[in-house]
Amino acid sequence: MSYSLLISDLHLDPARPEHLAALGDLLRQHGGQAQRLYVLGDLFEAWIGDDDDSDFNRTAIDAFRAFSDAGSELYFMHGNRDFLLGEAFATACGGALIDEGTVVDLHGTPVLLMHGDSLCTRDTAYQQFRAMARDPHWQSAMLAKPLQERRMIAQGMRMQSQGNNANKAENIMDVTPEEVVRVMDQAGVRDLIHGHTHRPAVHDVPLAHGAGKRWVLGDWGKLGWWIIADGSGLRLESWEIDPELKVES
Repeated sequence: MSYSLLISDLHLDPARPEHLAALGDLLRQHGGQAQRLYVLGDLFEAWIGDDDDSDFNRTAIDAFRAFSDAGSELYFMHGNRDFLLGEAFATACGGALIDEGTVVDLHGTPVLLMHGDSLCTRDTAYQQFRAMARDPHWQSAMLAKPLQERRMIAQGMRMQSQGNNANKAENIMDVTPEEVVRVMDQAGVRDLIHGHTHRPAVHDVPLAHGAGKRWVLGDWGKLGWWIIADGSGLRLESWEIDPELKVES
């Protein structure tokens, strides 16, 4: 188990079953082979609480559990769509939650891991929402609502987000370069991996302690994206997702 995998922004949704099927294939192929898998946020299009035990969610949990039971470590980070993922979900999967801004050693390379939404500081309206949605009191009040009411709220929030984003300038929804430099210098790393922006690429970053790189994971659509980390370094790769792919029963 001499390599690790990192993914983000799958946005799993019953309307797109091929993405859950592709995830299942990945987990079966690498369970017991990869040392670790990091899911850096927005695993689900919406997560309204660990008590939502739909068949779709249960299938995802079972796939993760088989992966971790095979001997691979599993870590989840909150995104802007699934900030209500809780310890119960992580435990059911055989994994653990990690905080935004965690530094890990990826086979000899210290790397800062983030979802990436906190880096988009020019989007002040979103940052206000983010602060509210991460507040424990707000989350407790939301989780206390009936499941069906939470489903309706989540649907309304998705529609509002889509409308808001359609009217925002492209640069506002991307990361702020100065914030990237700040967090990397503060963490003392030369590599940052994040998702969120749906703009897969590898960027050079000028740091106070030398040149760095910002690795951006892509969202899953026609392509799936991952970063492979091993003793030779990091690699950003993609593959085609078959739209006819079915979830194995």
